[in-house]
Amino acid sequence: MIDPDDVAVVGAQLGRPPRSIHAVGHRCPCGNPDVVATEPRLDDGTPFPTTFYLTCPRAASMIGTLEASGLMREMSERLAEDPDLASAYAAAHDAYLAARAEIGEVPEIAGVSAGGMPDRVKCLHVLAGQSLALGPGTNPLGDEVLDRLGAWWEKGPCVLRDASASGTGAGEQP
Repeated sequence: MIDPDDVAVVGAQLGRPPRSIHAVGHRCPCGNPDVVATEPRLDDGTPFPTTFYLTCPRAASMIGTLEASGLMREMSERLAEDPDLASAYAAAHDAYLAARAEIGEVPEIAGVSAGGMPDRVKCLHVLAGQSLALGPGTNPLGDEVLDRLGAWWEKGPCVLRDASASGTGAGEQP
């Protein structure tokens, strides 16, 4: 069961009520959740392949800037040229599927991970979320994204815990 205070923080981070949280996937050094693991089927029945959802608006904004820089295209090109990177990325895809299967199976999204895996890169947020939730070495491109971000938490929490419960203190929005 997820702590109601964590649900309130995630809601403040997202600027909306979170959907179908299974658990906190990772905590920022500030103590707030920064990744949630979601149910593979939302409460309304919709299949949802994004198991690791990045919630920190500061990290999400910085990753958006990386996406706009053309990094996804560059990474996809490297996947096509580097068999070792492609193999490690395929293993990240398998790890993503295994983590989702531990939460629940949804036939409609069987074999579908997220972020473009295993063949391309289409969402750096997902790759970073997986690296945070499953740890360094799980997704080489997610690790690279996190390395490029640096210490996004150094300015302090993106939302304050007591303020999030009252709906204020949303801070930066993704």
